[in-house]
Amino acid sequence: MSIIFTTERLTIRKFEPDDYNDLADILTDKAVTYFEPYETFTREACIQEAIDFSESEEFFAVVLSDKVIGKIYISQRKYGSYEIGYTFNAEYQGMGYAYESVKGMIKYAFNDMKIRRIFAEINTRNFKSVNLAQRLGLRKEAEHIEVCPRKEDSSIYDSFYVYALLRKEFEKLQGDNNHGRN
Repeated sequence: MSIIFTTERLTIRKFEPDDYNDLADILTDKAVTYFEPYETFTREACIQEAIDFSESEEFFAVVLSDKVIGKIYISQRKYGSYEIGYTFNAEYQGMGYAYESVKGMIKYAFNDMKIRRIFAEINTRNFKSVNLAQRLGLRKEAEHIEVCPRKEDSSIYDSFYVYALLRKEFEKLQGDNNHGRN
């Protein structure tokens, strides 16, 4: 098992092919995958997806005890920028696990991977993800209007926010937090 880092309650590690059942609990849920840039999976398709994730350097399993409850995606773009994304099992949402694990991944990305900038593209209607990005200290950089068709009605186009954080902003936030300010 390739553990990347741990938090107070969670382990973030590489995916393993045997994670397909837990992954299916996430990717077969239409509500969970609604804002994702892919269609909802079948349970059978999750077998191959777990294999693909296990061979990827971009997808990480968020594990509570022995159960994968979420996935974090972090992918290199140009000029030291990395895109981050996250998807969590509906049964484990609203408990702080996304905040805890994504905060840990951002810290890992800046401190260990030495990236320069991290960003998330978030559907403007995805209020949970927008709130999470704001709580994590990412700032809104842009709004892209009518980018892609809505899943249930291709005549309506959804817009996206770009939230981002530079390493120097992260370091300042870390310094502020170490001096008793949040």
